[in-house]
Amino acid sequence: MRVLITGAEGYIGAVLGPFLIAEGHEVIGLDCGFYRSGLLYDDGKPHPAVIIKDIREVSERDLVGYDAVVHLAELSNDPLGEHDPRTTFAINHRGSVALAQRCKAAGVRRFVYTSSCSVYGLGAEGLCDETSATAPQTAYARCKTLVEHDVGALADTRFTPVFLRNATAFGPSPRMRFDIVLNNLAGLAWTRGEIRMTSDGTPWRPLVHVEDICRAIGAALTAPREAVHGHIFNVGDDRQNYRVRDIAEIVARVFPGCRTSFGAPSGDNRSYRVSFAKIRQHLPDFACRWSAEDGARQLRKIFARIAMTEEVFADRAFTRLLQLKHLIATRQIDADFFWRNSAAA
Repeated sequence: MRVLITGAEGYIGAVLGPFLIAEGHEVIGLDCGFYRSGLLYDDGKPHPAVIIKDIREVSERDLVGYDAVVHLAELSNDPLGEHDPRTTFAINHRGSVALAQRCKAAGVRRFVYTSSCSVYGLGAEGLCDETSATAPQTAYARCKTLVEHDVGALADTRFTPVFLRNATAFGPSPRMRFDIVLNNLAGLAWTRGEIRMTSDGTPWRPLVHVEDICRAIGAALTAPREAVHGHIFNVGDDRQNYRVRDIAEIVARVFPGCRTSFGAPSGDNRSYRVSFAKIRQHLPDFACRWSAEDGARQLRKIFARIAMTEEVFADRAFTRLLQLKHLIATRQIDADFFWRNSAAA
């Protein structure tokens, strides 16, 4: 299968490209290049060639000849989305829908969109499944629900969209992110020997390893059309629903001598537990292989191998909002998040 990955140089994309190549696919990447300066380590794997282009500038001609597109390229997390909601909606909602429309016109038959369990927002009593009401609390999450609705309406006999609501990702990637919960806590444990939380850690978060996200994407690409056509799937494992304080305590156990402390209840009221029964039913070959503890151990080994310092951990390249603020402050990108000149990219 000939596959285009948008956001190929991002946190998930940098793991997905080598994964799909190893699965026998012909893979090309596309990325706008915002995070190219951040490389935590070399994984020694073959990576796809990458076209440097903003998804808002992708044409129908660019998409001809692909069997499938995996769409990862959005402004990727809640704080970043809230920093500039106008641009978030322009890229994450309108840009994603326009890309899907061009894919359909170009003859791309399968479109895999990475959504998020953050659409559940406050959550409800018990486990949220794909039929549960959504309650997005941020621009990032609201865009996810809008894309699911608008791209879902494009489904027909020639075009199969699939929507993967990923749990909160964790685990290493060459294009690392330290602004997601387990990765951040592991970095604190390694560099400071202490996890000092400003909240009480009671909200619930489901977790999923970045490699397990890649397995779900691979399964969504190759599954029979009737198993995935127009479907939304939560991606994760029922055993990986944690309170944030539980994640901190798991990480502290993996990093010897790490201390933990907690604060008062937070103003961030997002909390949800999620059921992952549907993806097991429709994609029986898919199963998560990584637990939170396994992922923390994997991170500890990588931190030791690269002798990670606190300066590296705090580098703006590994925190999405800091990197985008830097590109704006240095006038490398404009108010609409377009590069001011091609040389910058």
